[in-house]
Amino acid sequence: MSDQSHSGANNRREIEVPDFSMVIASAVHDMKNSLGMLLSTLDDLRKEQQGSPEEHPKLNILQYEAERVHSDLVQLLGVYRLGEQRLSAHSDEHYVGDFLNEQLARHQALLDGYGIDYEIVADDSAVGFFDAELIAGVITSSLNNAIRYTRSRLRLGAREQDGWLVISIEDDGNGYPQSMRETGEALLRAPDFSTGSTSLGLYFASAIANLHHNGGRRGQIRLHNDGELGGGVFEVWLP
Repeated sequence: MSDQSHSGANNRREIEVPDFSMVIASAVHDMKNSLGMLLSTLDDLRKEQQGSPEEHPKLNILQYEAERVHSDLVQLLGVYRLGEQRLSAHSDEHYVGDFLNEQLARHQALLDGYGIDYEIVADDSAVGFFDAELIAGVITSSLNNAIRYTRSRLRLGAREQDGWLVISIEDDGNGYPQSMRETGEALLRAPDFSTGSTSLGLYFASAIANLHHNGGRRGQIRLHNDGELGGGVFEVWLP
């Protein structure tokens, strides 16, 4: 009897354990796609609602939180691909004004819902060379953050400075604390998940900017409170 039990144990196949990071990445990808469908449905619901966007505060909250989680999932996937060395920037020529209008249009209903005034300050003829999908992810994350902290105004801007294309998002909130007003390589430190604040969004934005390079220069982000609206200013500097 014991010999048969022993033989059965030897014939038992071991369970193959999958790479946990790949399992998580696959799950995150599915959740991101589901949230994308949810956001599309929310847009349809808004069109069906009667009255102004301000009259539907619960719908505003639902859309904001869904946008925020969707952005977080995009960042997590990006960080995973960075770690696997599977993320790179594929730059093309883009009209910056048109690009910023597209990013703002995605958030327009939410901005209207919260009663936030917004504007774009950019030369319509200005062009830049960057990966539109990657930079759109950075702008989406920054816009979500600005919507959370602004009082009543947002401004998207683009300018050329010393051979750099600078894309900025300004608000009229309380501004960035001193601990966050860092630039360049300081923001490329890996997030510390042992603390309550990982700064994952800033790390993701800085890493995406860093993927853009030209003539020995690499992109970076900058945070400061020296804008015209009196609040925080988030800038992406692209060579």
